[in-house]
Amino acid sequence: MALLLMTVAAPALGWLCGSRTDDVLQESVRIQQAQRHATTAVVVRVASGPPRLVSDPEVSSERTTQTSVVARWKAPDGTPRSGRVATFSKITDPGARVRIWTDSDGRPALRPMDAPTAHTHAALAGFGVMLLGIALIEGGRRLIVWRMVQRRYARLDRAWAEAGPDWGRTGTGS
Repeated sequence: MALLLMTVAAPALGWLCGSRTDDVLQESVRIQQAQRHATTAVVVRVASGPPRLVSDPEVSSERTTQTSVVARWKAPDGTPRSGRVATFSKITDPGARVRIWTDSDGRPALRPMDAPTAHTHAALAGFGVMLLGIALIEGGRRLIVWRMVQRRYARLDRAWAEAGPDWGRTGTGS
């Protein structure tokens, strides 16, 4: 029974969870892409503070340095803005142009999630739920087997107690 649950129910539960998660994440992708806008900012100066090491799949699969700069840009409605933004650009001299993302009001925002990344997150969530389901089923199976063995030992102990201390000796009337 446990094997059947592990091979059928756990993958089905993982698929269901992954599918639902993908639906929610794809909606989030659509909302983020509608609310965030790519724009070009002009660097005024490099901001103080050490650069951060981050991982950005758009840039590369390796860790890269993110530099904080003070920059000027225009909001989606054309209003001039300025402030501190983070960039992966290696060229951060004053006057350099860097790509940033802004929200509808022109404030700096994170890059919106893309559809393939959402699919990957959903697949990992589904796989994790499947593994969790398998672990719970196996844990339950082991608990049941352990309890059955404990009951068997208790029955054996009672049988030994009924046989008495002279069990197996010849001539004791047993």
